[in-house]
Amino acid sequence: MALENGEWIMRGLDWDNPYRICSWQELIDWVDEVGFLPLFKNEIDGFSVEEHTSNLYWWSGDPEQDPWEWRKFIARSGRVAYGKFFGKKAGFISKAWFPHFANWRRDGYDFDSRWDEELASLRQKRIMDQFATQEELFSFELKRLAGFGKGGEKNFEGTVTDLQMYGYLLIRDFRRRLNKKGQPYGWPVSVYTTPEALWGYEHISSAYHQEPTQSRLLVYQQVQRNFPAATEATLHAVLSWEK
Repeated sequence: MALENGEWIMRGLDWDNPYRICSWQELIDWVDEVGFLPLFKNEIDGFSVEEHTSNLYWWSGDPEQDPWEWRKFIARSGRVAYGKFFGKKAGFISKAWFPHFANWRRDGYDFDSRWDEELASLRQKRIMDQFATQEELFSFELKRLAGFGKGGEKNFEGTVTDLQMYGYLLIRDFRRRLNKKGQPYGWPVSVYTTPEALWGYEHISSAYHQEPTQSRLLVYQQVQRNFPAATEATLHAVLSWEK
């Protein structure tokens, strides 16, 4: 997605292109195959959902054709992870590859260990503490419970994004709020959870026996295997994160 002459331009495939991804189920299958996939075009050619779908239905609200809608179904499915993992921008990670992503980005630390080593901020801890008793939280609930908002902590969105970049949080679903009568209203809202709640601690920590730098190398190699145009510089631009 690029801004040209004041207009957003999508870089997708022609509708009749046989390689076009046509459904959210197909997109899940492809994420499982390649391991990692940002939502929008970036420095690595072909390494995005945008470049493998049609540009005709983005933000149309059509659940059958709109890739922006597909992300809701994919997050809800629990088959792959969705969140802001790539340069603080959204994308998908397969279940098979998430342990290496987490080991690399966490630098081998569970969140409690990161806090004990004074590597995490108080804002991050206030957010992560909420998941000790609840597996899932609406973004507005999490914000309130963690003490953000008027008169409280600042930068809720930035802190939640950082926790996704570390591999501690992901977006589990998009749901509408419920009124007192139990009826949905308004726009769908992000629902956050931990990877451990989604797939279990044993799976998420399964790469902890390796050095984080080795997990990083494996992630880079996996992307290069599927997107040969990726160079060390472009891999760093899309995948690395200056903490």
